[in-house]
Amino acid sequence: MRTLVVLPTYNEIPNIELMLRTLREVVPDCHVLVVDDGSPDGTAARARSVGAELGEVTVLERSAKAGLGGAYRTGFTWGLEHGYDHFVEIDSDFSHDPRALPTLLAAAEDFEVVIGSRYIKGGHIPNWARSRRLLSRGGNEYAAIVLGLKVADSTSGFRVYADTALEKIRYQDVTADGYGFQIEMTYRARANGATIIEVPISFKDRELGESKMSKAIVVEALGLVTRWAIERQLKRLRR
Repeated sequence: MRTLVVLPTYNEIPNIELMLRTLREVVPDCHVLVVDDGSPDGTAARARSVGAELGEVTVLERSAKAGLGGAYRTGFTWGLEHGYDHFVEIDSDFSHDPRALPTLLAAAEDFEVVIGSRYIKGGHIPNWARSRRLLSRGGNEYAAIVLGLKVADSTSGFRVYADTALEKIRYQDVTADGYGFQIEMTYRARANGATIIEVPISFKDRELGESKMSKAIVVEALGLVTRWAIERQLKRLRR
């Protein structure tokens, strides 16, 4: 596999160097593409400096903060143009343990979409408040039921896509961001026949830097899921 790790960043100066060094240690054959949304804290410059030392690191700078989904679409396009056939999504804040990546890549040899899942046997979320856990799991169960996903953790941001999956998903047409982006990618993958597997992971809150997640993003995602479910049912009725 020619694998590209797509690493979206915004103000990740506390984490970016260690993340790049850890990825190089854990998956030495992968190329890393940092897609930075104009971080004012110097994230892009630090990534470029560390990348020059490590090798196989490219930094793309976007002029402004334009969303997680947009960063991944940019990264996928760059990777396809440069001949990569597997694409890793991972957060740069160590909420996803990069040392689990070899397990996901092994599964990607047989499946087009590999999702690092918190909500299957072996998955783990230490130190989350009960209310937050219920909101996250409840949102995932709602999406799975109304969209027919057959996936326990459709909001997970730790994934591997094959190039064939991106083609089936038509990722350029995916418009959602944040949680919504991950759900829409899962929904399109399932609807268009991509093979999907979930692999258990441990997810933890970031220790350095500020979280980009907000209640508004979660509410927006649930609204999109409801809209897609209605559209799905209307298509069924027309048929």
